[in-house]
Amino acid sequence: MKKFNFRKVLDGLTASSPGGSSGSGSGGGSGAGGGSMHPGATAGAAGTPRDEIQETLTSDYFQICKTVRHGFPYLPTALAFDPVQKILAIGTRTGAIRILGRPGVDCYCQQESGAAVLQLQFLINEGALVSASADDTLHLWNLRQKRPAILHSLKFNRERITYCHLPFQSKWLYVGTERGNTHIVNIESFILSGYVIMWNKAIELSTKTHPGPVVHLSDSPRDEGKLLIGYENGTVVLWDLRSKRADLRAYYDEAIHSVAWHHEGKQFMCSHSDGSLTLWNLKSPNRPFQTTIPHGKIQRDGKKPESCKPILKVEYKTCKNSEPFVIFSGGLSYDKACRRPSLTIMHGKAITVLEMDHPIVDFLTLCETPYPNEFQEPYAVVVLLEKDLIVVDLTQSNFPIFENPYPIDIHESPVTCTEYFADCPPDLIPVLYSVGAKHKKQGYSNKEWPVSGGAWNLGAQTYPEIIITGHADGSVKFWDASAITLQMLYKLKTSKVFEKQKLGEGKTTAEIVEEDPFAVQMMYWCPESRIFCVAGVSAYVVVYKFSKHEVNTEIASLEVRLQYEVEDIITPEPEIIPPFPDASSQLPSLKNLSGSTNTVACEGMMKDSIPCLSVKTRPVRMPPGYQADLVIQLVWVDGEPPQQITSLAVNSAYGLVAFGNCNGLAVVDLMQKTVLLSMGTLDLYGSSDPYQRQPRSPRKSKQFAADNFCMRGLSNFYPDLTKRIRTSYQSLTELSDSPVSLELERCKSPTSDHVNGHCTSPTSQSCSSGKRLSSADVTKANRRGPGRPPFRKAQSAACMEISLPVTTEGYISRRAMLQQLHGISTFSQDERHCTAHTWMNKENRENSFSRSRSSSVSSIDRDSKEAITALYFVESFARKNDSAVSPCLWVGTGLGMVLILSLNLPASDELRQTEPVMVSPSGTVLTLKGAVLTFTCLDCMGTLTHPPYEVWRDPNSADDGEKTRKRKLVMHSPSSSQDMGDHQFAVICSEKQAKVFSLPSQTCLYVHNITETSFLLRADVVTLCNSVCLACFCANGHIMTLSLPSLRPLLDINYLPVTDMRIARTFCFTNEGQALYLSSPTEIQRLTYSQEMCDNLQDMLGDLFTPVETPEAQNRGFLKGLFGGSGQAFDREELFGEATAGKASRSLAQHIPGSGGIEGVRGAAGGVIGDLTRARIALDERGQKLGELDERTASMMASAEAFSKHAHEVMLKYKDKKWYQF
Repeated sequence: MKKFNFRKVLDGLTASSPGGSSGSGSGGGSGAGGGSMHPGATAGAAGTPRDEIQETLTSDYFQICKTVRHGFPYLPTALAFDPVQKILAIGTRTGAIRILGRPGVDCYCQQESGAAVLQLQFLINEGALVSASADDTLHLWNLRQKRPAILHSLKFNRERITYCHLPFQSKWLYVGTERGNTHIVNIESFILSGYVIMWNKAIELSTKTHPGPVVHLSDSPRDEGKLLIGYENGTVVLWDLRSKRADLRAYYDEAIHSVAWHHEGKQFMCSHSDGSLTLWNLKSPNRPFQTTIPHGKIQRDGKKPESCKPILKVEYKTCKNSEPFVIFSGGLSYDKACRRPSLTIMHGKAITVLEMDHPIVDFLTLCETPYPNEFQEPYAVVVLLEKDLIVVDLTQSNFPIFENPYPIDIHESPVTCTEYFADCPPDLIPVLYSVGAKHKKQGYSNKEWPVSGGAWNLGAQTYPEIIITGHADGSVKFWDASAITLQMLYKLKTSKVFEKQKLGEGKTTAEIVEEDPFAVQMMYWCPESRIFCVAGVSAYVVVYKFSKHEVNTEIASLEVRLQYEVEDIITPEPEIIPPFPDASSQLPSLKNLSGSTNTVACEGMMKDSIPCLSVKTRPVRMPPGYQADLVIQLVWVDGEPPQQITSLAVNSAYGLVAFGNCNGLAVVDLMQKTVLLSMGTLDLYGSSDPYQRQPRSPRKSKQFAADNFCMRGLSNFYPDLTKRIRTSYQSLTELSDSPVSLELERCKSPTSDHVNGHCTSPTSQSCSSGKRLSSADVTKANRRGPGRPPFRKAQSAACMEISLPVTTEGYISRRAMLQQLHGISTFSQDERHCTAHTWMNKENRENSFSRSRSSSVSSIDRDSKEAITALYFVESFARKNDSAVSPCLWVGTGLGMVLILSLNLPASDELRQTEPVMVSPSGTVLTLKGAVLTFTCLDCMGTLTHPPYEVWRDPNSADDGEKTRKRKLVMHSPSSSQDMGDHQFAVICSEKQAKVFSLPSQTCLYVHNITETSFLLRADVVTLCNSVCLACFCANGHIMTLSLPSLRPLLDINYLPVTDMRIARTFCFTNEGQALYLSSPTEIQRLTYSQEMCDNLQDMLGDLFTPVETPEAQNRGFLKGLFGGSGQAFDREELFGEATAGKASRSLAQHIPGSGGIEGVRGAAGGVIGDLTRARIALDERGQKLGELDERTASMMASAEAFSKHAHEVMLKYKDKKWYQF
């Protein structure tokens, strides 16, 4: 445990000269600069720490580890089911495999090669899985451990794998190839057998053409010694494995897609490319026994029905007490082009077509028995769609679907932002569930979810966790994320506060985002007061309050005019500019105090004071849950649309909401529903602005029509992408998920100092080289000359992989990356290009637009706009001479400036409803390199100071009396009240560095240059092990943690390079060492940076394999045993083993040992070797308990033997004595 005595440090350096440097650099990885201490307070200055602060966190507390992945597997390709273990596996195009069991049992594993998974095969009830990949590799996965690992791999060198089949209770895997050959692999050793079925031996010698790839392999249910091989061109061969010749050949003139056996093994069915099903009898293979085109129109003249779309897969399942089921996908008529993908169920004469929302990837029929030669008794169908997984109940005539217990609808609408809250108030989850449960859908099957395998327990982690996702359609979902599970609690539709846009009115009303105008771009939630704020892409903020009662009321709305333009920048004056003389001098610059409540009529195409959307004016019925309290909209100004909101904060105790964009800042009173402040960023500085910038005169004419200058996404930039890039749900997977090269290392260039967000001025130099910071330095802090181009408007989450072209010369890679990550246009308004926004996370504070402060940057950046990137309400010291904390609003900008606004609140509740709240700049200006990401205050003991909040009370409760209606505020501070007035530490983190200031003296105590060659995307102050630290995620993939307040590096791991913008926009940290990000458009990846959680993770994960007895085969009966074939006498070992079949060619396939480890080898061995080994492994699984039982038994036997011996001795001793002799 390292102690830092601030008093000694400061006192020892009081006499040092102002220019002297002190402190030592400490190494930080990923190009991190040294951390230096900057003492600047005098011995008697207010705010000098007088007590030692013990920092309990060390590097031993930290470790990075992925925990669990939620959501629907992205780009699925394959499906498999173990009918005994009852677990489901899904393979994907990215080489990932998801294994699902009962709720809580959800495992993600990834092939290193990243090749698409072609097919999956369970070793039924053996705890193992075989995957075939597009790179012609077979992998054997061990599922007997909580994190599956590859035990063996077999790489085919000369042939491409097309189909695999593993018979039940067999250790020989049949592998079909593109050349038409069939190979056999020993699952136990993962070595090829010398037995090969060559295509030219299988087909007739007279056949002149190649039969095509193998599309099907299966052994006959009647005789395991017969293998059915289906070739693509329509040839089917029944191969006798013993005699090594074809027993039967069937030919059809349409390509085969799949084959299915009748359980008796006398018939099989094929599906074809013309939409037909053919039924073949083994006794007459010359022609099909029956041919049907289920969806084909019957011709009047008796001709063959017209062809339909291909039937991609068919399953033929028999029932003991009813007609067989024939289930297939595809096969619809060509004349119904707009029909949705469908699954057809034929049961007797009844044909049911189930239409799906998305294309069908694969389906499986779940049956009561794993044995292929028994009545199958199907009870459900699992259908894997491109973006969904559904299970159909076959036991009911209307075929209802089962209610899915997995959180696979995260992507129902594309996710645009995320928030994560760990250790939140425990009553929130039941409350949210109770209001969300009322919206449950009806019509599901009443049976239990059939995928019920594995085992899961709660584990040691018990604190509640909530994840919130914002979506492109304006919906917000609250999820219970406790104990590494995910379950939806409540869904809020923010679009309901606005009028629906009528068709054809888009251009005649207030020009909105063409698609997804309600997309959620930023969220702010206070769990204690239950107040919830949403910023939308159409430049609006909606404030919600929570109520358990339904209410019918009108929605209050405000309009805010927030636009500020300046002339080109004049170089700063060298002399020190004094701070604000007093707060009153700033009052004249508060523009539009009441907001623009009147809508000004448009003159021609010029729009002014018009919001982008129309709020409902009639009373609206609001169900229990989150109810809209206030809608705040930014309006058009002089024909220009409002700019996107880049920061958002709300405080329930103060009753205020603040938000900012690249133009300025607005503060709104929630209680009085008034606009308190609406001013440009430069006005916030007043005379403290180091650059003298004059407002421009309003433009009288525009070079473009306002219609073309609206929030239209990327389509106006790149017309060729208009069709491909849509913000609708369907576009989510149209775009390739290929990584965008960020070229971070190229950032090291002679001009990197400018692009990294600081210039070579004395201020910056003193800051980065460890020199002392004086108050003059703080006031004289440099700010960038040229501003940035206008933001771009809403682009969909589906566009996150689009790499925007960088056309401006002189921008190095970092600039290009910022444009890619944040969607900053490189065009000025004068170039007649439409601007477009991008999604921002809450505090997207990732809005790290670091622009050069030098005047050498291209003149394209003419607008000197400074975005507000971070906001924070807190009880703090606003000025240097303050003796007590007061309500403040901390404002961080994209140029690394930190401004403190004082909030003057009425003293009592009664006055708060009527008296105005005064918001005035305090004159305090602090500076950092790069855009400000986050703020936090620590008290003088180094404990986190939480902002005050109002205890939640139901705003619509009819039972509340006057007493309970009074607001109950919690002015939160863990320390005692007398310590609060002493001093505190302000922790500020930008995209380049972190600083700790002592307040009220405003002395910079510590500064740590986090990175020089990259920049931070996210930074959060989090609690861990009853202490506090700063967690950072860097664009070069590093995750770092720093101690507080001394900013010592505790963790620096190269975790994940930012290969696409989705990760950058959704990554967030929370308390207790948890973090998450959107790993694909459909999946949330959770991780931990806590060593304790890494250690306990095994206990929290579910077991994929549980010991289950394999059901016994039905008694076949005497006659069936006599005439049912010779399957029982078939010995694959004798036929395929090396002794008989010889060795396969070494060049054909290469065996690669896996990394499953000893535990994995033992686990997998249990699934594939003989009965004796299975028994031994089963014993190993219960070894510990059996060992304990053995020891207890031996101990009991020993004590019983000793007792018997002693009893015998006593008996001999007293045998001949009379009773009176004892």
